[in-house]
Amino acid sequence: MGRLAEKTALITGATSGIGHASARLFASEGAHVIAVGRDAERGETLAAEIEKKHAGHVRFVCADVTDADDVARLLAVVQEEFGRLDILFNNAGIFVTRAIDEIDDAAWERVFRTNTKAAMDMTAAFLPLLQRAKGVILNTASIGGLPYHIAGSKTYLYASSKAALIQFTKLCALNFAPDVRVNCLAPGITDTPIYTNRDFSRFSGIPMGRVADALEVARAALFLVSDEASYITGAVLPVDGGASLK
Repeated sequence: MGRLAEKTALITGATSGIGHASARLFASEGAHVIAVGRDAERGETLAAEIEKKHAGHVRFVCADVTDADDVARLLAVVQEEFGRLDILFNNAGIFVTRAIDEIDDAAWERVFRTNTKAAMDMTAAFLPLLQRAKGVILNTASIGGLPYHIAGSKTYLYASSKAALIQFTKLCALNFAPDVRVNCLAPGITDTPIYTNRDFSRFSGIPMGRVADALEVARAALFLVSDEASYITGAVLPVDGGASLK
């Protein structure tokens, strides 16, 4: 029996990076995975890969979680096809850098809508199902959102949006207990497509001496959504090779 046997898990941002690795890992641990992303081709490829190894354990839904109609459609899919939800992994996010004098309303709206509001909207939509299942919510923030770690000089929008997500996580944990656990991942630099500059040598100062692999972050996610973390709620787990210690 896998660690997520017979549980239903919805993962946003599942077509790349941490979400992609988590979808594969959760399915390998017995979960029925609803993989959500905007890239239909990559999503179908992911679903085919999982289906080949774990038949009946994946459903890909092409959707944009910043769109209210798509969120409603996702809820309908889960209700009609699964009838329950045990795990909501709000993982979708974007990384945008701007100098302070380059931040306009459009950039602010795009970053906060994706990194913060989408998680709020998904949580509101799926909370009744999660309460019924005594489920779990996991949000992907960043060490950039931690109060004791200052990110790069142009990460005003990104870091602020992730800090807001961390505070949202804690408020949800307090208000949804004891029915639903709510926790937050705070990854450091991770080798995913969110970073268009693939030269990671500039992060050589990380105490562990390297950046993370997406699977390493997915393993932390697996722990937090599993019953092994049954008494953990309101936690923010850095997965950063010690970067936030500096």
